Amino acid sequence: MASLQVSGMVVSGSSSSFCSHKSLVRATINGPKIRIGPLSLPSLSSKDFIEELSIRSVGYGIPITTQMEKGSGPKTSSSDPVVVAKLYAVMEAVADRIEMHKNIGEQRDNWNHLLLSSIHAMTLTAATMCGLAAASASGEPLAGLKVSSTILYLAATGMLAIMNKIQPSQLAEEQRNAARLFKQLHGQIQTLLSVGSPTVSDVNEATENVLALDKAYPLPLLGAMLERYPSSVEPAVWWPQQRRKQAKGLGRKIEGNGWNRELEDEMREIVGVLKRKDKADYLRLSGKALKAHKMLAFSGPLLTGLGALGSAFVGTTNPWAVILGVAGGALASVVNAMEHGGQVGMIFEMYRSNAGFFKLMEESIESNINETNVWGRENGQVYEMKVALQLGRSLSDLKNLAASSSSRNIEEDTEEEFGSKLF
Repeated sequence: MASLQVSGMVVSGSSSSFCSHKSLVRATINGPKIRIGPLSLPSLSSKDFIEELSIRSVGYGIPITTQMEKGSGPKTSSSDPVVVAKLYAVMEAVADRIEMHKNIGEQRDNWNHLLLSSIHAMTLTAATMCGLAAASASGEPLAGLKVSSTILYLAATGMLAIMNKIQPSQLAEEQRNAARLFKQLHGQIQTLLSVGSPTVSDVNEATENVLALDKAYPLPLLGAMLERYPSSVEPAVWWPQQRRKQAKGLGRKIEGNGWNRELEDEMREIVGVLKRKDKADYLRLSGKALKAHKMLAFSGPLLTGLGALGSAFVGTTNPWAVILGVAGGALASVVNAMEHGGQVGMIFEMYRSNAGFFKLMEESIESNINETNVWGRENGQVYEMKVALQLGRSLSDLKNLAASSSSRNIEEDTEEEFGSKLF
């Protein structure tokens, strides 16, 4: 019972005949009966929804929304502890590979600069000695300069042949790509441990990705190095074969999970553009880079070898010996600067990797639209946004690209644009 009691003293007044002394008046005001219990506020849940966009091996992945306790680290209460431990082991191996590929990439980039500088110095010194030997009439100075020039030319020829065989600039580009892709895989695993409930299939998928990257970008040189001068150009492949479970006995359903007929047709048009324009263009550029690569790799040692031959015959009556000795060294320096200073091997590997990027996008899109059960696919709206971001386009721009590709099939004379605006 809630009551408000007001107590006061009534002061006697001389003007009042009824109050001759001080009296205590107690007034009580009774209000409505109100039951007051403990004040209950809505309990604030310590669980927050976390939405994180995971970075896949080729770009943005699917947003994963889950609940996670504040300050409690990754939520693993509903997951098998053994599975979580295995996934942490894979993540540690990936982190170690990132560091290895980064260090080896820097080392092989240093190889390219140091070997190129050394071979340049040896070649130009040999050409200078050959010219001085031709200026000497005869005697010991002539013999000493001839021998020194020939030795330097032969050493430069051998070192250049080894350098052209291993292609340090191409090796460095491979290691840079590997480090970047392993970082993406490391981010995927971290996201899965933070906001997801990992399963055995997640562990197997992560392990397959690690092994596929190891095969695509090997660390050792002897016995495992990628072929430097292939007979044909193929896109780089650094991912395992994508396997999706096909729904059996359910028929083909295209409505739901963000998918509809219009989105499927749009994705098919995007795949067609990537095949006809982007991937084909980078394969064409890779072929041109490979031809220049082969020509320069053959010309460099040939010119230094001719320089060694010419310097060996300096002092004879034949003037071509001096021409070969001096001009061969000068031309060899120019060729080596174009090949290794211009890093033609790195350019070839970059074009090949870009073609592989578009090949991976094609396989990913086809894998989704070929899945008969829409609930076995990635969410359609999210996947459309991911494809747009990977191509450097907005959603409306992506739709316009698909529409222009569809209209081009009717009007063959129109010029088709590239799918990607990034590179």
